[in-house]
Amino acid sequence: MKFKAIKTALLASALTFMAAGIASAETVGYGQCEVTGKKGAHSIKPAVPGQFTVIINLPAVGQFNGDTPESIRDGYEFCMAVNIAHRLGLDKVKLVNASFDSIVAGQNKDFDIALALISVTEPRKKVVDFSTVYMNSSYGVATKADANVTEASIKSGRVGVQAGTTLVPFAQETLKASKVDVYDDTASMFTAAAAGKVDAVMTDLTIVLGQVANSKGRLKVVGQYPSGGETAGIYPKGSANKPVIDAIIQELKDDGTLKKLEAAYLLPSWGGVSPDNVPTWKH
Repeated sequence: MKFKAIKTALLASALTFMAAGIASAETVGYGQCEVTGKKGAHSIKPAVPGQFTVIINLPAVGQFNGDTPESIRDGYEFCMAVNIAHRLGLDKVKLVNASFDSIVAGQNKDFDIALALISVTEPRKKVVDFSTVYMNSSYGVATKADANVTEASIKSGRVGVQAGTTLVPFAQETLKASKVDVYDDTASMFTAAAAGKVDAVMTDLTIVLGQVANSKGRLKVVGQYPSGGETAGIYPKGSANKPVIDAIIQELKDDGTLKKLEAAYLLPSWGGVSPDNVPTWKH
């Protein structure tokens, strides 16, 4: 996904979309998301009868807005899941929080799709099946607000990354950072950055922007590394539902639904900072 400058007309469209989403909040199981397309145009045999079960990894500001699965009412990936459920004729979306490690290792059961800004990699394909790609990504770098980490100095500092992500080999083998701390989850990683326990943390740029915007001035984003990465959902290995859900995701891309969600939920969650304005670093 190449992020372009959001013009006034698009922002106005985003506000209209969000207002429409709030108006539809009475729809059972859909939070504040607006749905598009024909209900029940497709069908699957869901993992749990009567609901669309989605594995997630919190916190995920902008993607799943809320501290717990029960509190989430909107967000880009959540509303994408809602729209998939709608087109499948399912009135309930059930969210289940899990560790990122377990998601990419294919350890979760009884779910229809996992959405957690997951990068497509060859090793992961051996244990899970990936959906149609719905976003392209880069690696973002965040530091404590008063830190002075540069493109040149980051390699000699202490860098924090999350276990199970593609950032672990990137920091260790590609960037060759002198010290790499691996954290179990996103929250503890960014808490360490705010406390100055690491010089910088790295993860998907969209997550970095959301966490920085939500840090009350304790963090800042300083750079990004192009990754060439593709972001997709994960299915249980051999899922019979993959062709149907893949087709729906492609429809959401083609009919502009995902673009509306991007404008409505991602840019505001990034504090108005476009990825286009983040300096690109070389590794």
